[in-house]
Amino acid sequence: MFAVKANVLYDGRNKLENAYILIEGNKIARIQEEKPDVDILFEGIVTPAFIDGHSHIGMARHGEPSDESEVNDISDVFQPTLNPLDSVYFDDKYFRDAVEFGVLYSCIVPGSGNLIGGKAIIIRNFAKDRSKALVRDYGYKMALGFNPRSTLEWKGKRFNTRMGVYALLIEEFENVIRKKRKLELENKEKIRSLKSMLSKGEITKEEYEEALAEIEERTALEFEPHERALLEILEKKKTLKTHVHKEDDVYFLIDLVKKFNLNATADHVCDVHRVEVFRSLKEINIPIVYGPIDAFAYKTELKHDSYKNVKALIESGAKFALMSDHPVMLARNLYLQLRYFLFYGYSKEKAIGIITKEAAEILGLSDVLGTIEAGKLASLIIWNDDPFYFWSKPIAIIAEGEVIHKE
Repeated sequence: MFAVKANVLYDGRNKLENAYILIEGNKIARIQEEKPDVDILFEGIVTPAFIDGHSHIGMARHGEPSDESEVNDISDVFQPTLNPLDSVYFDDKYFRDAVEFGVLYSCIVPGSGNLIGGKAIIIRNFAKDRSKALVRDYGYKMALGFNPRSTLEWKGKRFNTRMGVYALLIEEFENVIRKKRKLELENKEKIRSLKSMLSKGEITKEEYEEALAEIEERTALEFEPHERALLEILEKKKTLKTHVHKEDDVYFLIDLVKKFNLNATADHVCDVHRVEVFRSLKEINIPIVYGPIDAFAYKTELKHDSYKNVKALIESGAKFALMSDHPVMLARNLYLQLRYFLFYGYSKEKAIGIITKEAAEILGLSDVLGTIEAGKLASLIIWNDDPFYFWSKPIAIIAEGEVIHKE
């Protein structure tokens, strides 16, 4: 066991002073005011590790030509089974940069050139290779708006209009629902027959349970891999991580979530500038992964993009976290976006919570990450000064109980 002294502790929720964080193994043992009788390895301003809500880190890599990027696969517009972790190289220099600025975790996704481009996976940026990288399999990346209709030169079935893209999406969902219902009706009759045989003593309870398991196994085999992915979405086992910018596409996402009863997040929403649109997302419980705020507005779809939209986001009361969208904005600069929230009234502790507590809750990590409290993974940053001062930098990084960087 060892300890870190926090002269100031931004724990993800509150601001505390002169607290000791005791670490045992890979977890936080406790936080206390009294000086403990263990080695105190570091002293400074302490925050939880930062969590990047949406990134392509390791897929578009430092020093490589753009034609070696693996952010988008151009083989088809609809490919939910692709795993972005399969396209990550952990020797990418940007991983080290991210870690040295406290961004220890990222939700990596394929790009937005396809309707459904693959999985959304949460990884450790400090992993040496893919064998230790995976934290959780979170969901699937979906893209609305301009991007999936701008890739007509790519392979597969492509659409040049949003109505074409959206019709395909709804068709895919409805086809899987019909297939599932058809199989359920067929199985219902089989199960009724089995129950009758059991009640008559024609089969034993063990034989009945074996037959049920066989029905379940045969049903699963009826679905193709991409259909099983859609079933995970439809059964709310996985979240649709949705690239969307403009207000009308946001409302399509809202209608889609209502129609099929889905779990989804709205990622980017940089063109949204009216508070009522953010409120509409809140009302249907669609969290926002916002940003990146400091990116260049390179297309018409971003003509309303402005850091001032943060004010409407805050006023809406919607739940949100932030993204770097690396390499659109470098992952190491994730926390620099917090300054805009200070402009519009956030306290420092609440701002830190956007890329710690809020990100963890949205990504389903709040049981292990996001705040500094007993029982959670000991992943934290020790700063030489307040992280909101432009000259501040981390002097040490602890990742799941291990010191992985120190100045």
